[in-house]
Amino acid sequence: MGRLDGKIALVTGGTSGIGLATAKEFVNEGAYVFVTGRREAELTAAVRAIGRNAAGVQGDTSNLGDLDRLFARIKREPGRLDVVFANAGVAKYAAFGDITEELYDSTFDINVKGVLFTVQKALPLMPDGAAIVLCASIVASKGLAANSIYSATKAAVRSFARTWTTDLKHRRIRVNAISPGSIDTPGLNELLASSEVGEQRRKMISNAIPLGRFGTPAEVAKAVVFLASDDGSYVTGTELFVDGGFAQV
Repeated sequence: MGRLDGKIALVTGGTSGIGLATAKEFVNEGAYVFVTGRREAELTAAVRAIGRNAAGVQGDTSNLGDLDRLFARIKREPGRLDVVFANAGVAKYAAFGDITEELYDSTFDINVKGVLFTVQKALPLMPDGAAIVLCASIVASKGLAANSIYSATKAAVRSFARTWTTDLKHRRIRVNAISPGSIDTPGLNELLASSEVGEQRRKMISNAIPLGRFGTPAEVAKAVVFLASDDGSYVTGTELFVDGGFAQV
C-alpha cells in the first residue's frame, strides 16, 4: 500500500531534476500525477519516463492563461487535487551592481508570481485536508555571492508557507516548504560545466557540506512525499532542509 494511494497530485516544472524525481516517487506511492513543463518535447519525454499514471500539460507557470488551461484540464477530469508540489523555478545569478531589470522581472515572475498563482488557482480543486509543498532553497537562509535576486525569490516562497498555513487553517490544508541544497541536477551540472574550474568548484562545494557530497533528486523527492502524505499529518508551516547539513552548521 502506497502512502499516496488514490491521491491526485500536481508537479509543476516536472520535466527534469527534482520535479521529475518527485513525480516518479508520487506515482510509486500510488498517486496519479499531472506534470507541467514549458517545452513540449521535454514534457513528453518526462511523461514517458514516469511510465504510468501521469499526464503532461504544457505551459509556463508565470503565464496566468497557461495556468487557467492547466486547471481547466484537471477540473474536467479527475476534478480534484489532493497534493500540489509547486516546484517550477529558475536560478539566475548576477553580482550586486550588475543586476538588470530583465533578470529581476523574469526571476520573480517564475519563482514568486508563478508559485503564488499556481497555488491560488489550485485551491478550488483542493479538498479540505489537502497538502501543498513549495520548493524553496537554502539560498533563502545563506548570504551567497551573486544570489541577491534568486535568494529573495526563495525567501518569498518560504514566507508563503507561513502565511498560507494561517490563511488555510480553517480548511486544514497543510502548507510546507522544502529547501534543497546542492542537488545533482541537470541545471546544476550545466552551471558547473565540465571544465577544470567547474570540477574544482564542485569539490569546493562538496567539502563545505557536512555529508561531503551533493544530494540526489530522489533524496529530495522522498522528503516531498513525507510532507505530502499522512506521514507529515502534524507538520505545517515548516521548512524542511534537504542539504546535507550545509545551511545548518
